[in-house]
Amino acid sequence: MQRARQRGVVLIFTLIVLLILTIGGLALVRSMQSSLFSAGNLAFRRDLVNQGEQAVANVMAEFGGGGILSTSAVTDGDLPSANYTSTALQTNPQGVPTALLDDTVFGTVGQPSNDIAGPANSNVTIRYVIDRLCNTTGVASSATCVQSTGLPTGGTHNRNTAVAPPSATVYRLSARVTGPRNTQVFLQTTFTKPD
Repeated sequence: MQRARQRGVVLIFTLIVLLILTIGGLALVRSMQSSLFSAGNLAFRRDLVNQGEQAVANVMAEFGGGGILSTSAVTDGDLPSANYTSTALQTNPQGVPTALLDDTVFGTVGQPSNDIAGPANSNVTIRYVIDRLCNTTGVASSATCVQSTGLPTGGTHNRNTAVAPPSATVYRLSARVTGPRNTQVFLQTTFTKPD
């Protein structure tokens, strides 16, 4: 009796299937790592945005009662010691003031000593500038500044007989939050202060 010769076709087919499964497994592992890396970056960015809110809180305190920028006499002129300028700053095409992008320009508008440090050992630094959206220094007016107005609040009013509300000059706060590994997030908000 003669034995039938085995050809090994099943072995070759099994090795090919095993190779395909290995490549698929490696692709899945890489995909998971990419997803985790992306999720980590999004969480890191969100944390920097949250820490940047500290600049908003500090500036609102300066514009509030008793703060260094609370009077019109002060806000009518530049005050580099408070990172404040009474005219609109030059911005790049994305709307970020060039003072936050170039340390030389920042030196003419503010002081590095005003930078806000993040929590201990976080390596987070917040640099900010405040500009009044006007094209000239001096007393703010609707002819030279961006101003916001609104209708009186409470009850029903006839627009024809309502007393015009006071104007409010618009200010812009721009902040650059720098985190570990030189990661940067830019934040910007506007607010008003009655004249």
